[in-house]
Amino acid sequence: MMRWRVVKCVSLLLLLGLTVPAVAGECPDFLDHEQRKLHSRDSVNLCEVAAGKPMLVVNTASRCGYTGQFEGLEALHQQYKDRGLAVVGFASDDFRQEADTEEEAAKVCFVNFGVTFTMIAPTPVTGEQANPVFREINRQAEQPRWNFTKYVLDRNGKVVERFPSQVRPDDPGLIEAIEAVL
Repeated sequence: MMRWRVVKCVSLLLLLGLTVPAVAGECPDFLDHEQRKLHSRDSVNLCEVAAGKPMLVVNTASRCGYTGQFEGLEALHQQYKDRGLAVVGFASDDFRQEADTEEEAAKVCFVNFGVTFTMIAPTPVTGEQANPVFREINRQAEQPRWNFTKYVLDRNGKVVERFPSQVRPDDPGLIEAIEAVL
């Protein structure tokens, strides 16, 4: 449905003689799905958030020893959002460390760590039950072995680098990978 709307808009612009940005209809299929936002009835289609943009995708859990990384992820979001980086967190209980309720998970993210980047409601990120985004990420790279695995994707949705949980958001290698896709 989303692609049809984009095609109709592009067609209308062309009929009017207006130019269309090169990325207007370019969004990988795996991003073109409605994902419910954390502790919200609202959903987001990642094509609307990240089409044509590099991304940092992270599987998260609010009761993990790495939960403090939310602070660094938010810092990356603030530092690079104006240069086009889309940071997206996927809450998940695949490793049995997500809060019992979304309300609690949201408090950890939004209140305790001031997260403003897109956070998706708890969803599987491993195995056959993985959400469409992580199914594709897992096809391209090794699936998460633990919470806070970080994936840097280029503007076309290709995974260019995978960083394990213990790699902090301020790690020079992660910063270098982000800079390379901007």
